[in-house]
Amino acid sequence: MQDIVEAILFGFKEILDYHTMKLALLVGGIVSVFWTLIAYFVWDTLVSISSYFINVLPFSVLRSDGVWLLSSFSWFVLVLITFALFMTFFGSMILEKVSKDRYSVVSLGAVFTSAVFWSIMWFFYSDTIHEKVLNLLNLLPFQTIDASMAYLLSLYFVYGAIIVTMLIATSFFSEDLLKQIKEKHFPYDPILDENKLEMAEHRGRDIAIYTLISLVAFPLLFVPVVNFIIQIALWIWIIKDILTTDTAALIIKKENQSKLKEYKVGILTISGVTAVFNFLPVFNIFGPFFGEIAMFHYMKDIKKEMI
Repeated sequence: MQDIVEAILFGFKEILDYHTMKLALLVGGIVSVFWTLIAYFVWDTLVSISSYFINVLPFSVLRSDGVWLLSSFSWFVLVLITFALFMTFFGSMILEKVSKDRYSVVSLGAVFTSAVFWSIMWFFYSDTIHEKVLNLLNLLPFQTIDASMAYLLSLYFVYGAIIVTMLIATSFFSEDLLKQIKEKHFPYDPILDENKLEMAEHRGRDIAIYTLISLVAFPLLFVPVVNFIIQIALWIWIIKDILTTDTAALIIKKENQSKLKEYKVGILTISGVTAVFNFLPVFNIFGPFFGEIAMFHYMKDIKKEMI
C-alpha cells in the first residue's frame, strides 16, 4: 500500500512541474482543437445518429436520462464559468505575485476548488436540482427534449473522443517523458528500450476493443447509474492496459511481466485515480500524464520485488 500511495503522490507532484504542465496543455490543446474541428464538420450527422437512438426510447426513460445528462452538463458548465470568472478577476493579480510554476499550480487549484464547491452543492441539493430539472423537462414538448438530448449526447461523444485521444497521444510521448523523469529523479536506475512497433500495435488493439465494447454497451448509456458504472469501467480498463504496457516496457523485463497480475490492486488503484480526472473540466487533460508518471514510479518500486 505504501508503494501505491508514494506513486500517486509522486504523480501529483510531477504534473505540477512547469515543463510537464506545458506539455500537457500543448497536447490537450491540439487534441481539443482537432476534435472540435471534426465535430464542426460532422455535427449534423452526429446529432442525427444520436436522435436515431433516442427516438426508440420510451418517454419515461428519455426523461429520466435527460435529467441526469442535463444535471451533469450544468455542473460541468458551472465549474468552467466559476474558474473563468476567478481567472478574469484575479488572474493578472496572481501572475504579478507568483512565478510561472506557482501560477500553474494556482490555476489548477482554482479548477479543483470550483469542482469541489459545485460537487458539494449537488450533493446537498441533489433532490432540489433533480426536481427543478424534471419540472423543466415536463414543461417542454417531446420534440424539444428529443433535440436537447441529441445535442447533449453528441457533446458526450466528442468529450469521450477527446479523453481517449489524449490517453493515446500521451502514450506516444510516454517514452521521452518518462526518461526525463528518470534522469531527474532516478539517474542511476537502468531503463529498457521499448519496442515501438509492438507498442503501436498494442495501442491500436486497445482502441479497437474499447470502441467495440462501447458500441455494444451503447444502449445501457441511457440507464442512469448503470451508464456511469459502464463508462468509468471502460476508462479504467483502457487506462490500465495502456499505462501498464507503456511503463512496464521501460522498467520490467518481458519475462517478468507475467508477474504484474500479482500487483493488480496497485495498478487498478492508479488507473482509477487517473480516470477520476476525466470528470473534471481542464483537469482531464492532465490525467494521462499523471497516470503515466504514477505508474512509472509504481513499476520502479515493484521491480525490486521481482528480482
